[in-house]
Amino acid sequence: MALVTLMVDGASHTLDVEPDMPLLYALRDHLGLRNPRFGCGLAQCGACTVHVNGKATRSCAFPVGEAQGKKVVTLAGLGTPEKPHPVQKAFVDEQVSQCGYCVNGWIMTAAELLAKNPKADDKQIREGLAGLKCRCGTHMAIIRAVKRAAREMSA
Repeated sequence: MALVTLMVDGASHTLDVEPDMPLLYALRDHLGLRNPRFGCGLAQCGACTVHVNGKATRSCAFPVGEAQGKKVVTLAGLGTPEKPHPVQKAFVDEQVSQCGYCVNGWIMTAAELLAKNPKADDKQIREGLAGLKCRCGTHMAIIRAVKRAAREMSA
């Protein structure tokens, strides 16, 4: 066990944990956050995605010790209900979610993609979101939402 200090959604937290424990477990089990979700546990589905220093990161395979000294942003820290991030707003406007289990990964990944390239075209959006899973099959609505957010961010 070791003391690990995390900066999550703008707040500092010191945890006594194993440094090689997945960041996801620290976020959910120790901090009580519910936005990153456990999906596959193998960094393949994306449900656990958070931003670590602005990079979309699969928290189920990222050691909590490596997050020390870095800025961690979850879906809750990306925007607020009063002022949602453009990707969050676009997902609501396009009524993307069905079950909503995977939406965390799609929004967090799209937010990083559009931060780097707000004028991403269809091909770049599809490539940037490759590997994420949605069992409900809302992929076309997701693409529409990301394109909407891209238009808003580049306007």
